This record gives sequence, C-alpha cells and structure tokens, in this order.
Amino acid sequence: GLLTRLQTSAPTIRTLSSSNSFSQNVPNCLWKLGRLNHVAIAVPDLEKAQSLYKDVLGAQVSETVALPEHGVYTVFVELGNTKLELLHPLGEKSPIASFLQKNKTGGMHHICIEVDDIKAAMTELKKKKIRILSEEPKIGAHGKPVIFLHPKDCHGVLVELEQA
Repeated sequence: GLLTRLQTSAPTIRTLSSSNSFSQNVPNCLWKLGRLNHVAIAVPDLEKAQSLYKDVLGAQVSETVALPEHGVYTVFVELGNTKLELLHPLGEKSPIASFLQKNKTGGMHHICIEVDDIKAAMTELKKKKIRILSEEPKIGAHGKPVIFLHPKDCHGVLVELEQA
C-alpha cells in the first residue's frame, strides 16, 4: 500500500562522519564568537519607534538611555532570544545623524555579536586585515567593552563585537 511506496521511494539521508565534520574546517582561535546580542536600527523618531514595538507589537521596551561617548540615545526591545536596539542621534556629530541624512526613514545600522575575549579578537582580526574602528574597546550600552569592525571588511555590514 501507501506505506510500502513511501518506504521504497524515500530518499536516503547520509550523515557526516565525525572525521568530516564542519567544525574541523573552522580555524582554531584564541577567542570564540558567541550569540547574536542585538540588531541596531537607526530611527528618526525615537518615541514613535518605541510606541510601535511597545504599544502595537506588545514588546517589552526599555527606557531611553543617553550614551554621549557614542553620540546616541538607545532603547532596547526585548525579543526573547535577542534584542533590537533603537538608535537616535545625540548631538549633530552623532554617527546616527549622518546615517539618517542618507536614510531618512531609518534602517538597520549594525549587528552585535558577543565574543568571549574581545582583546584576543582584536589582535587576531588585525592580523587578518579586518579594520577595527577604534584603537581600544569602548564601553557600550550594556556596560561592557565593545568594538566595531569596518563594514567594507564585513560584506557591507557594520559589525559590533561585545565582550560576553
């Protein structure tokens, strides 16, 4: 019957042996890439963006925090497995102000990935010719050291690494 036809026509699934596992193709590093911490979105109107996520979509939304060292106001939207960071310019020299001049309605600004050793990551990435946008880590929105990698070295994406 039908079960016999399904059993005989089902494709064979091959599994990789441990000798061919993907992890063996990953170079040994002195540091380890961790989970996605957040996706940052530049917004021209922070109150409207907060309202969208809180009042319309029902998310848990943080209070606004000013980060003068980074030239931004931040708000975090909790998503369970990660967060969204809403960014709004703090001052005219804010990198978000120049981003919003080019992208009037806002948009994705960067992604943030955790690392277990930010100093080791910096050393190794420099050796691999990945440009880091500061000489030393700065303290980020979560009170932890962060660095940003040049988007031209990361396929057009501004990547923030944060000490886990």
